[in-house]
Amino acid sequence: MERTPDGTPVGVDDPYAVAGVCDHLTDDGRCRFALTRSGDDPEFAAARRADGYDCHVGADGAWRACPHYRSTTDAKTCARCGLADVRLAHDDSRPLVEEHHLSYGGDGSHEITVGLCRWCHAKVHNSIARIDDDARPDPEAIAERERRRETERSASSFEAASEGYEPEN
Repeated sequence: MERTPDGTPVGVDDPYAVAGVCDHLTDDGRCRFALTRSGDDPEFAAARRADGYDCHVGADGAWRACPHYRSTTDAKTCARCGLADVRLAHDDSRPLVEEHHLSYGGDGSHEITVGLCRWCHAKVHNSIARIDDDARPDPEAIAERERRRETERSASSFEAASEGYEPEN
């Protein structure tokens, strides 16, 4: 199993097997890296420009061949148990779903991340749990999600102005 620089497991044997589409790939198949960051790698940008900025790898997933490939998560849902994050406005509490690195993007590798709820994140790093396990959300995770949903519902409930207004005598 792949490991972090600190030696803890990341939950997969091959990060590319679960990696998504490149963050730099536009909807029309062009390389956003070459379009917007040409000064970071002029040779790469020139080669992409000569090809009309088309992604030289394509959306088929042969991502290892691209020096600028990266696949990062939006961290809205846990890739292991499916728990959806609930974020509250003006609340600095820890997110339910966190970014989990499968590959860190150093020494010729690419940055690859998935979203894991903090309970699955701990299980992956502290045991032999894998991100592709058939897992259910932890009871504590469900309780915290429901607490946040209730807060969200109560904050968005409609209250007529006449009901909230107390006239002074």
